[in-house]
Amino acid sequence: MRIGELARRADTTAKTIRFYEQAGLLPAPARTSGGYRDYGPEYVDRLIFVRRAQSAGLSLREVRQVLAIADRGDAPCEHVVSILQARLDQVRATLAELATLEANLAALLEHADTAEPVEEAGVCWILESAATGLGTNGHPAVQA
Repeated sequence: MRIGELARRADTTAKTIRFYEQAGLLPAPARTSGGYRDYGPEYVDRLIFVRRAQSAGLSLREVRQVLAIADRGDAPCEHVVSILQARLDQVRATLAELATLEANLAALLEHADTAEPVEEAGVCWILESAATGLGTNGHPAVQA
């Protein structure tokens, strides 16, 4: 099948398919006598796998690693589990950072709403007053 048909079957675009080929996610297809790319049905499954892996949070590099393992004839699922666990750990850490940031922002807004402005502030009294400062992560942290 030609690239347009493959794109329709895999619900993607020809541009994406070319990009995936260049990125090493899809093997180079056979060519017709006229020079057109000629894809087999296995390309549809591979494209769908790439999209599912990306939606699970895998980077293109990680997807390429998983596909390389599978292309060698080995089962990549153990590797996928380790990637997914690492990604879950990253997401949880990010959520914790965002929760801290949310609390700090709410405290700063509360401070701005209830405290008296400090006339001697250099730029903005809300961020510079004694009740506020920067936490170790560079985000505003309100002191109790």
